[in-house]
Amino acid sequence: MLDAVVVGAGPNGLTAAVELARRGFAVEVFEAAGTIGGGARTEELTLPGYRHDPCSAVHPLGVGSPAFRAMPLARHGLEWLHPELPLAHPFPDGTAAVLARSVGETAMSLGPRDAGAYRRLVAPYLRRWDTLARDFLRTQWNGLPADPVGWARFGLHAAQPVSLLTRRFRDEKARAILAGMAGHAIAPTSGLCTAGPALLFALAGHAVGWPVPRGGSQAISDALGSYLREQGGAIHVGVEVKRLDELPPARAYVFDTSPTALARIAGLGDAYRRFRYGAGVFKIDYALDGPVPWTAAEARRAGTVHVGPTSGEIGAALRAATKGQAPAVPFLITAQPSLIDDSRAPAGKHTFWAYGHVPRGWDGDATEAIERQIERFAPGFRDLVLARAVAGPPRIAARNANYVDGDIACGAFEGLQTVIRPKLTRVPYTTAHPSVFLCSSATPPGPGVHGMSGHHAARAVWRRLRGHG
Repeated sequence: MLDAVVVGAGPNGLTAAVELARRGFAVEVFEAAGTIGGGARTEELTLPGYRHDPCSAVHPLGVGSPAFRAMPLARHGLEWLHPELPLAHPFPDGTAAVLARSVGETAMSLGPRDAGAYRRLVAPYLRRWDTLARDFLRTQWNGLPADPVGWARFGLHAAQPVSLLTRRFRDEKARAILAGMAGHAIAPTSGLCTAGPALLFALAGHAVGWPVPRGGSQAISDALGSYLREQGGAIHVGVEVKRLDELPPARAYVFDTSPTALARIAGLGDAYRRFRYGAGVFKIDYALDGPVPWTAAEARRAGTVHVGPTSGEIGAALRAATKGQAPAVPFLITAQPSLIDDSRAPAGKHTFWAYGHVPRGWDGDATEAIERQIERFAPGFRDLVLARAVAGPPRIAARNANYVDGDIACGAFEGLQTVIRPKLTRVPYTTAHPSVFLCSSATPPGPGVHGMSGHHAARAVWRRLRGHG
């Protein structure tokens, strides 16, 4: 009998498997797709030689993950590449606010009236990333934080709506760049706790950067898979699990799936009936004849570019998506990894992706709205397009079953569900079945390629198995 079976070979499932295998447990992983990776994969979606990341591409929480940092992933092929600027946020006048590794450069890009306010906001947390990451990338009520004072101070900021946090700034550049970073949570900027992602991403930019993996996000998954095999674990791909009794006998079953799929497979009925899924995304991967012709010079040096000139416009776009309205002027999150990774495209060519927020399950076409928005800040962009791969919510969900109706966060970031995921319980990785556990991004600390949900789920499994001999 195996000690543990993991269903789903995304970053969280692979991390959970590694953590258990390192402790000497016999572990096997079963993945429905033909390759491992989940939301961290790389494929030729457009033309031969153009390597695209169908979902995540830039990984501030990956390079800064306590779980990943404790593994020798570099020995297994993972190499982080850092752009000159982690993030640029262009404006119609050709200028841009930036998130740079330097706090001073970031502050000065916001303008003289807000530079000091930004410095004061981030100053208490600088050079404390390792402690901050351990304290916040976890279940907040399960155990004492390593730095209670810093945890409480950060928590007071993080619990605010980002629209309230930005009131300390006088000009639009600071407000817009923080609203854009909060937009990764896919929630209205007036929502509670939306300041948390904005501040965490800003601090990650200063402490560890916003890098991309050489060769694509698949490199993260491949490194985890290689390390797992080194520890004696096994991986099976192309195996869709529909019922628990289809799996080999094991002492524990760990699911890197949505709560809905877990309940169906494990026969847990309506255990997660109150769990809510959020808005979807509409994503386009591009093969380009050259780099994106951003008007702002800073955007031409950044790995990630946010497109939304005002905090009000960003808030309106996010609010529309969560209320079920089709996008008119979307807020865009874009990435241009081929600027620093020449393995992504043929010589002189580039890959680029952009996504905007749309209602969950929306089956419309946002291509025109997205490209019109890009052209506002990069005139001539359409002339460079060689090919595009378009994916709305139905296609996003087909690529990855965890992205229910196109919700790449695997659960709405709203109300109590921002911190209580997937339901109220002391250990959210356990279920009503004593041998069944959940480790996907539906559990704390939530979405992102950081493996921390898998890390904490593995600890719960380890404690259960150790307690039973």
